[in-house]
Amino acid sequence: MRIMAAVLSLLLVAASPVATVDDLAWLAGDWASEADGRWTEESWSAPRGGVMIGYSRSGRGEALREFEFLRIAVGEGGGLAYLAQPQGRAPVAFPLVRHDKASATFENAAHDYPQRIAYARTGDTLTATISAIDGSKPRSWTYRRR
Repeated sequence: MRIMAAVLSLLLVAASPVATVDDLAWLAGDWASEADGRWTEESWSAPRGGVMIGYSRSGRGEALREFEFLRIAVGEGGGLAYLAQPQGRAPVAFPLVRHDKASATFENAAHDYPQRIAYARTGDTLTATISAIDGSKPRSWTYRRR
């Protein structure tokens, strides 16, 4: 009986549809966070052509401290990946490992930090969290839709 259950479980996983960029459309929009004089903005385009394009920028007052170009697109393995280019450097891919109707988690255990990037949306609030692969060293931003 256990073997049958294991085989059925594997078949269900194999039959699960591959995520498409349209499954992450809930992320689209302009998001902002401000606290203690520091601000962070993140913007995502609606899915089109199999890609979502985004950017993030952070600063204090009128001074820009950091920026990042972002994409969500089909990666090397054929599944979705989050491609980050901090400060415009070469892209680093984080394959999608989990998602549902309002959250997504991307991971790359070979990267130094972060190794996990997770988004969760509740209404007009978006939370982005980066961490090590085991969830340690978390850092989160809570954005409001602009």
